[in-house]
Amino acid sequence: MARMRTADDGRDAYVAFVASHQHRLLRAAYLVCGNRHQAEDLLQDALLKLALRWPSVREGDPAAYVRAILYRDAVSWWRRRRREWLSAYPPERETRDADGVLRLALHDALGQLPPRQRAVLVLRYFEDMTEAATAEALGVTVGTVKSQCHAALRRLREVAPELGRAEGRLDGDLATEPEVTQ
Repeated sequence: MARMRTADDGRDAYVAFVASHQHRLLRAAYLVCGNRHQAEDLLQDALLKLALRWPSVREGDPAAYVRAILYRDAVSWWRRRRREWLSAYPPERETRDADGVLRLALHDALGQLPPRQRAVLVLRYFEDMTEAATAEALGVTVGTVKSQCHAALRRLREVAPELGRAEGRLDGDLATEPEVTQ
């Protein structure tokens, strides 16, 4: 009976972990792959791998373990399927919401980055991880993280220059460009 209770305690801890972290992990997966359905599949696979290793991982940082699985699986998925890009994007709706415009621009720009560069940006700036932690999560060196981050930011500036112009403005001034009168 004591043995069953121990197994139940592990299961309850796993269920509690999933309940408290699944939304943040799903957002991270979406940012990495850019597709909600693929993000859900990635997260489901990562949580399954976590469940299989839960007894050895639960005392450490299971969220970091899941993130590492997410980012590595996203890169692997992209490598296996990079020749086929099936997508049915709905037509863009015109909006006056400046944040929405910037989000769409960022989403489109991130979609033009290779998976490793996208993963580095998500880990560094969305997950707010250090270069060393990012390198560990991706299984690469710190130098690779730095070079991938530099290349990704340069590419973002090329494909979406409006993102760079918006960063220095106040939140209320993002909607329109200043008018120039002569």
